[in-house]
Amino acid sequence: MSPPDSKANVPERMPIRDVIYIWLAGIFVTSLIVANLIGSKFFFFGEIPLLGYSIPVEHSVGMFAFPVTFLLTDLINEYYGKRGARRITWIGLGMSVYVYLLLWLAREAPAAPPDRTYIDEGMFDAVFGASRWLIVASLTAYLVGQMCDIFLFGVLKKLTRGRMIWLRATGSTVVSQFVDSLVISFVLMSMQPLADGSRASVGFMFETAVKGYALKAIVAVAVTPLIYLG
Repeated sequence: MSPPDSKANVPERMPIRDVIYIWLAGIFVTSLIVANLIGSKFFFFGEIPLLGYSIPVEHSVGMFAFPVTFLLTDLINEYYGKRGARRITWIGLGMSVYVYLLLWLAREAPAAPPDRTYIDEGMFDAVFGASRWLIVASLTAYLVGQMCDIFLFGVLKKLTRGRMIWLRATGSTVVSQFVDSLVISFVLMSMQPLADGSRASVGFMFETAVKGYALKAIVAVAVTPLIYLG
């Protein structure tokens, strides 16, 4: 009897194309989840003049991580196609829901006595107790914005016959970020009253969305060179 072939038990090496996709997916999901976890804090770096207007540099600190998701969506769309981009979008949505379920379970679990724990329950709830409507608005805006970005990227790629990557990358992101800003503002403010108990008007919702979008648009244009680097 001949000895068994030892090579038969050695797994084949994963193609580099698949390895890169896995790493991009990991960075994508991490950026998305971190952006949602830290998004309740806002920063303010003053105002910048633009086209005769003063634009406040003020937004959620989630902006430090969230633009990475649109950058990666465009890169994946370019090299793995719409199917690859949509797959990573659904993975991000699924993992976000999973994280929030774990956070809900952690908050609902009975707290240990103060002398047997490290963090006060009130402090824990203040950090992780995001509004349920904020969660709904954030995930809804993410899904709509991502699908819009993927669709427009494909349309612009066909119209330019695969040329001018800066146009399809920046163009799709600028439009989809505006959609994202509109959706999150209208969904959140339609479901949840303001701090004084009143309901936001449609005009106030639109104004809030536009202010948030202005900074997103600047970031979208600024990261265009990273598309070429990628």
